This record gives sequence, structure tokens and C-alpha cells, in this order.
Amino acid sequence: MPMRYLWICFFLLLISFGGALAADEADLLLDGDYEDIEALYGDEEFVSIATGSRKPVYKAPAVASVITAKQIEEMGARNLDEVLETVPGLHVVPSALNRLNSIYSIRGVHTGENPQVLMLMNGVPFQLLSSGGRPLNFQLPVSAISRVEVLRGPGSAVYGADAYSGVINIITKSANEINGSEIGVRYGSFKSKDLWLQHGDTYGNLDVIFSLEWQKSDGDRDRIVKSDFQTLFDPVVSHAPGPLETRYDVLDIHLEMKWKDWSFRNWYWRQQDAGVGAGGAQALDPTGHDDIDTFLADLRWENDTHSPEWSLMASLNYYYASFDTHFLLLPPGTSIPIGTDGNLNPFAPAGVVTFPDGLIGNPAAVDQQFGIDLAAVFKGFSNHRLRVGAGIKYQDEDTSEAKNFGPGVIDGTVTPIDGTLTNVSNTPFVYQPDTHRTLWYLSLQDEWQLAPDWDLTSGVRYDHYSDFGSTINPRIALVWATRYNLTTKVLYGRAFRAPSFGEQFQQNNPVVRGNPNLDPETIDTIELAFDYRPTFDLHTNLSIFGYQADGLIEFVAGSAQNARDQEGYGFELETSWDATNQLTLMGSYAWQHSEDTKTGKRVADAPGQQLLLAANWRFMPDWLLHPQINWVANRHRPTDDTRDKVNDYILVNLTLRRTNIFNNIDFKMVVRNIFDEDAREPSTIASNILNDYPLEGRSLWAEFSYRF
Repeated sequence: MPMRYLWICFFLLLISFGGALAADEADLLLDGDYEDIEALYGDEEFVSIATGSRKPVYKAPAVASVITAKQIEEMGARNLDEVLETVPGLHVVPSALNRLNSIYSIRGVHTGENPQVLMLMNGVPFQLLSSGGRPLNFQLPVSAISRVEVLRGPGSAVYGADAYSGVINIITKSANEINGSEIGVRYGSFKSKDLWLQHGDTYGNLDVIFSLEWQKSDGDRDRIVKSDFQTLFDPVVSHAPGPLETRYDVLDIHLEMKWKDWSFRNWYWRQQDAGVGAGGAQALDPTGHDDIDTFLADLRWENDTHSPEWSLMASLNYYYASFDTHFLLLPPGTSIPIGTDGNLNPFAPAGVVTFPDGLIGNPAAVDQQFGIDLAAVFKGFSNHRLRVGAGIKYQDEDTSEAKNFGPGVIDGTVTPIDGTLTNVSNTPFVYQPDTHRTLWYLSLQDEWQLAPDWDLTSGVRYDHYSDFGSTINPRIALVWATRYNLTTKVLYGRAFRAPSFGEQFQQNNPVVRGNPNLDPETIDTIELAFDYRPTFDLHTNLSIFGYQADGLIEFVAGSAQNARDQEGYGFELETSWDATNQLTLMGSYAWQHSEDTKTGKRVADAPGQQLLLAANWRFMPDWLLHPQINWVANRHRPTDDTRDKVNDYILVNLTLRRTNIFNNIDFKMVVRNIFDEDAREPSTIASNILNDYPLEGRSLWAEFSYRF
């Protein structure tokens, strides 16, 4: 097993590096005494996601990346996906299940809805209860983002469920960062438009932050697929060949008020008339769309001055999400075999039914989550920092549906069936019954400074779910200041993911069905990491990992199953070099091998290799040129898929930025996929989209922003 060899490597390193740290070097690294080394490590590289409190990345008991607002500006990213694609070991891939929702595959771990990655907004989780993943068609603008923290590896000991393969924390800008007002506009290819407005200021003891960004695009209409699911039955009425529907209309609003120890954050995100990608049934759907509204409120009290020995936190949070989907699952004029339950059934049909207006589904749901989180940090011991956390959450999902097929609507003996929809809400025939659960947790963490150059962080969390029971997840991390410019870490963590409501209870669905007998997914991971900075200008990180994931949930023949145990191992290498005062070179390389432990076959779709190369060239005062090259390679097909292998691809992007025009105007021009590479991400053979999913072609856009 790969993890065994990582332990051997770690102990060999202990022997080889023993005695390397001089006493005067170690004294610089006493807990909390960071000022003398900030010149070497940078004052922006702090992360809160690893332990629940702010800590320098090099000392954090985790493999973490931080992408700041400055870096986001330099790379020319428009949305969160473009930011995350620069993280070593993380690949953004469109879901082959439906809609082309973004999947964040970390170290080869992902499933169709990608609930294995926990996403936080300012430390508060948000997720769609039916899938466990992000909101449908989730696309987040970046103008309000101060930094994105990414933890690769388990985080359940701190965050509980879904912090399985990684955690992503989006931190929004403070009043000091905005420091006034800014308005910006962007326009480019695919009729893409973007407008944003920000304001941040301090009024006495009150900080007020407001941010609004609107993005709209028709999507790249040249992302053509040659065949789809409808082609299997009747290519004449199929919309294939035709484009993937990737249009979007996003509104992102943040409002925050901070007064002394209190903060009140509100986030509203709306997606309107979003295209449904390859269609809900993998049949091209030019008229189908998603309408989604999400709202997250967090009232928080934090105090570390009331007592020198205690830091306290209390949070009351509320998350609301509603989605209303309009699917044209199969196109007008389709004739398909229908079973007695009213769903597609080519094996035991009650008859062949024609749908002159198409097969139409209109599922909808309202999600609500109420949460209370409490934490206390005790600093009274000289070498220990104890953190105790507790909380409770109530999750509720109410569903509704109207359609012209399925049980309670048709039985396969009548044809044709027109576009009149039957409302099956609050009946046994709805796609998922109304569902709720209560969960509560208790966590304990100890940061123990064993010696001036050794920190041991250990933690455990107990979670209890009303619908499937309890789970305990530990972690332990040893951080060794090997030298003043080298940090060595060995990490172990266990994580779990509870089955989502949809995975358990979906029903009456022509595409997927739930399974109430599912077990939680679990993963054990060990990591060995090095943070090495041989000079002030050169920074290198290396992380080596191995994991064993059990019970990964996939939809097999349409039914949710604990379908796969998976093991993997690999490494991630990243470096940054300030070659001159004007030129910074950056790069990362990630290699991973993941396989099904029962069959020994490689896990499908996840890239075995990723290479990112980039540079910042400040060639004139206030001018910056940022080229970026992204290579994705070594993706495998499922064992039952006889198509040719998935082609590797290279995407080249270029950003040109000019700041401080007349002191308060910035200009930016970005070209993405500059060579118009025919890059594709894998589809499933069952979808009948045989030539995979084409990514965006060449795009060009320009941006102006004005500060006042």
C-alpha cells in the first residue's frame, strides 16, 4: 500500500536531517513569533483553513495553497474555476452526469456530482442538499474575492462531512482592501458582458463592505457535439450535431458590516436562464434552463481580548437555495419505448410513445440550512493551544415537480403525449420526497509545540447524523522546522462524506435513482511535504501523498451505489522564482496514479499529469504581461469504453495589464486558448456523446476599472 512507503521515507528523512537546525535558527520559529521571517516568507501567505485560525502557510499542518486578489488580477481570471485550475493537483472538469457542472477533481478523487470537496464562503459551508455539491451551474465572479484558500487532502477533523478530498475557502475583501469605491466593465467573445461595483469604508467603528458583480454570456456556440442520447433512438429529430448550451447570467452580491467584535455577512448569488450543457438526459436541449437563487447569512462574534488566555467565537448562520429547472429531456417528435411506470424502458416496454412537444421535466426544490457553531481556543499552556468546537445544523429540502411522463402521469399505453404537464408535487410520484436531517458535532484540537522546531497538531471530530448515525474522524500532523528556510511536514487524516439526499432518495427518475441503504464514503490519507526557500527569491514546495478511499458513490445503471474503492498516490511540485526585479517565473507539476482497488484498473477521467507554467513580466512602469501554459495529460477511459484514448491538450493564455492610468484607471486585455486548441474533456459512452465535451475555443476580452 502506497502509504506504507511514505512512512518509511519520512523516518529516513528524520535520520538524514537530524541536528540540521541550529539553535539560533530555531528561535526564529517559536509559535507566534513570525515577524523576523516575514521578509523571507511573505506577509500574504497566511491560511485559516487548516486549523480554524490564521497561520503561515509554511507552518500550517496541511498541504494548502493561497491565491490572493493580486494574483487573480495578474492571471486575468474571470471566475473561480479559472483560479482553481492553477492549483497543483486540482483539475476542473465538466461533469459527465448532467449540465456540465464544474467538478474539482483533487488527486484523482471525484464522482459525477463532486460532493467530495467542501466549499466555504468566509468559513461557512454552502452546498446543494440533493447532490452534496455546489449549486447548479455554479459560476462565481472574482471581483469580491480577497483570497482563495485550498486545502488538498482530508479536512473532516475540522469541518466534518464533505471535507473529503479537499476544502476551498473563499474569503471576500475587507473595507481596508477596497478602501473607497471601484466600478469596472468587461466585454469580450461570445457576447460576454461583465459589470461590477464595490465600496468599502470605515465609519467610526463600523466597517461597511458592498460588492455587486453581474456576468452574462451566450457561451461558445462552436462547442459542437456530433451525437447525443437522442441519436440512439431517432437521429432525425435529434438536435445533434449541435452546440453545448453554456450560456449564463450571474448576479453576485456581498454585503458585510463589522462593528467591534461583531460581523454580519450576507451573500446573494443568482443564476438565471443558465444553459443545461449537454442536457438533463445527455440529449442536446437548446430551450432548457436553470434558475437558481442562493442566500447565505452569517452573524458572528469573535473576541480574543476579553481574556489573554481565551479566544472565543460564536456563529449563527442560515443558507437558502432554490432551483427551478426546465428540461426538454428529449426533443419534440421523439418516439421512445415507455414502461408501465411511465419512464423510458427499452427492455420491457408497454408501448412506443410519441411526444410531439418533447419529453419535458420541471423539477424544483428549496434547500434551507440553519447552523450554530461555537469555538473556544485556550492559550494558557506554554506549549499548547487547545481548540474546542461544537455545533448543530438542521437541513431541510422541499421538492416539487411537473412533467409529462413518469408514474402518476402516463403508463406507456397511450400515444401521443403532448406537452401538458402534470404537477406531481406532494405525491409519491415526485422525483424526490421532502427530506430533512439534523446533525451535531463536537471537535477537539491540540497544537503542541514539542520543541522550538517541532509542532504536533492533533485533532478529532465526532459527528452525529439523524439519518445514518455517527462517525469519528481523527488527524495528526507533525511540522518540523528542519532549517530556517526548510519546513518538513508529515500528515495523516481520515475523512468521511455522508450520502446526499438525492443519492439516498431520488425516485421516479428516467436518469438516476437513489438508494437509502448507502454507506458513507471514507478516506485515509498520508502526506509528506516540504516547503523550501533557499533564497529570498526562490520558493519551492513538494508534497507526496497516498490515500485509500472506500465506498465512493456512483450511479451505476442509473442507481446510486457504493460502487468503488479507490487508492492513489502521487506528488505535487510547485516553484516561484523572482529572476529579476521585473520578471517572476512560476510553475507546478502534478502526477498522480489512482486505481480501483478491486479491479486494479486506472480511475477514469482524472488527469495523471498536469503542468502549469506562468510568468509575470513588469516590462515598463505600471505594465504587466502574464503568459500561462496549462498542459493536461494521461486521462483514461472506463474499462468498458472502447473509444480511442482521451487526447492530451495544451492551453495557452495571455494577459496584458496596465495600471494607474491617470492614477485611478486600470486596463486589462486577456486572450484565452490563444492557439484555439481543440481541447476536450471525457464524456461517458452511455451518453452517446462520443466525441467528448469540447472546451471553449479562443476568446478575447477587454476590461476597464475606475477607482474613486
